[in-house]
Amino acid sequence: MKPGPGAQRRPRRQDERRGAQRVHEAPPALTYTGAMSNEAPAAPEAAASTSSRLRAGTIARYAIGSLGTGGFATLPGLVLTYYLTDSLGVAALAAGAVITIAKVWDVIIDPVIGALTDRDLARHGSRRRLMLIGACALPVLFALTFAVPPALGPLTAGIWVLLAFTLTATAFSLFQVPYIALPAELTPRYDERTRLLTWRVVVLTLAILLFGAGGPALRRVSDDPVIGYLVMGIVCGVVIGLGMLISTTVARRTASAPAPAAEAVAEKTGIREHYAAGIHALRRSKPFRMLLGTFVLQALATGLMLAGAQYVATWVLHSEAAVELLFIALIAPALLAAPGWGVVARRIGKERTFAIASVVFGVAALSILGVLWAPGDWIYVPVGVAGIAYAGMQSLPMAMLPDVISHDERTNGPGRAGSFSGVWTAGETVGFALGATTLSLILAMTGYVSRAAGQVVEQPDAAVAGIVVSFSLVPAVLIAVSLLTLARYPLRRADIDAS
Repeated sequence: MKPGPGAQRRPRRQDERRGAQRVHEAPPALTYTGAMSNEAPAAPEAAASTSSRLRAGTIARYAIGSLGTGGFATLPGLVLTYYLTDSLGVAALAAGAVITIAKVWDVIIDPVIGALTDRDLARHGSRRRLMLIGACALPVLFALTFAVPPALGPLTAGIWVLLAFTLTATAFSLFQVPYIALPAELTPRYDERTRLLTWRVVVLTLAILLFGAGGPALRRVSDDPVIGYLVMGIVCGVVIGLGMLISTTVARRTASAPAPAAEAVAEKTGIREHYAAGIHALRRSKPFRMLLGTFVLQALATGLMLAGAQYVATWVLHSEAAVELLFIALIAPALLAAPGWGVVARRIGKERTFAIASVVFGVAALSILGVLWAPGDWIYVPVGVAGIAYAGMQSLPMAMLPDVISHDERTNGPGRAGSFSGVWTAGETVGFALGATTLSLILAMTGYVSRAAGQVVEQPDAAVAGIVVSFSLVPAVLIAVSLLTLARYPLRRADIDAS
């Protein structure tokens, strides 16, 4: 029997409805997922991460970059002030000025590097160029920092270190700024970022142990401090550069074209505008402002302890080699604790876990004040507790930063990841620099006596007390203040995963 007209029209209408359904089902594949604006040109391994877990190789290659970042953050912070005051004979205030000037320069150029790396990404689909330049230049410049000829006097030696360390910090920023921008591009997922940054901090913690204990040990390969510091600078510089070089492979050039919106933002933003963009990012993004404020205060606290560790070893524990035991006590527990903080964060959230880690660190630091009245080996116990907390204080804010960046992308548009990472790196630099500067001021106010290599001096009781206070009470107060800004951080898991 021949079908009627209504029957003929029905299949056509069904086909039209199916076609319309397919049209409406297509956009979710292109819907903005809350990742960076450059989600389109993300690396091949990153593209897969939007629907699955990050591959182990991607995590490993990214994390090994922290062998370089951890080494550079640790070793100069640990030995550079001491190198200036107790090997080159530079006065404590002058030593603090050398480090502060180098770090101020670093703060100035970080937003510039952020602009350049955003532009590289927009034009070429990769942030790798600047990372490679920094990774290749740093080993030579790092070695030069600790290669001051012994015939130079304190003034010339201080100028040598200032120039060499400023150039070294510049090379480090060329790598660090784009490196920090990568996690938000590698995955849009809240828990995957925690996983990625947790393993980065495992490597970072290992690097702190390696350079914090191994660097001073290399310094003792020769009875001549000049040769010892030179060997340390060469070996450690090469290891730092290798870690950075391996990590650049995560930022490979992509096959897809750069996102037009991101390219437009990067092309129209000059260096001057990028400074303004960084300031505007601080003003418009409360999550970034609160997270950065917390991180800077805690960087100041840990930078102060890091710079003071060698002084505690020499003048409180009466052994230069004790600094290696201090670092083992700090980092060995942290190596085990870093994955544990990631597990806790997945259960109760990064923000609450970060607060718990901060409180534990502050209490442990405060307890070290007891060595003023009862110096002894018991100091390694609170240092170990602080190490457990330190692992969380490093991994959690770095896992929260990509959440802040993607939240701003959804709210204000794409193409500004370099602005955030540049300001973040500048803030971290300020924190660690002020740590060394604060220690130098405390040493100067308490009458610390500088010395050249081989000289024997006695420190006044006030100077020894200042060393202990700078290693315990002052960091504990800074951590307490940082909890006030952390309490105002607004983003939670639902804000990220809902997108």
